[in-house]
Amino acid sequence: MEVSVIKIGNSKGIRFSKTIIERYNIRDTVDLILDKGQIIIKPLARPRKGWEKAFMDMHANGDDKLLIPDIFEDENLEEWK
Repeated sequence: MEVSVIKIGNSKGIRFSKTIIERYNIRDTVDLILDKGQIIIKPLARPRKGWEKAFMDMHANGDDKLLIPDIFEDENLEEWK
């Protein structure tokens, strides 16, 4: 696919069409890989983005309780030594 390089301030860049952005799920950032004379642009997925704040909110609300016990009543911890 041939695309034009455009001037952006003192730099240059390329534009992605809406179709490409949606098809490849491109968000705010991409991973730029320079490899053997090629430039590879990959969508950068951050599946855990926002988890830290969510966990802090859970703790503040008291929602971070264990659903099952750490140790079961019939568990033999000596087996693991």
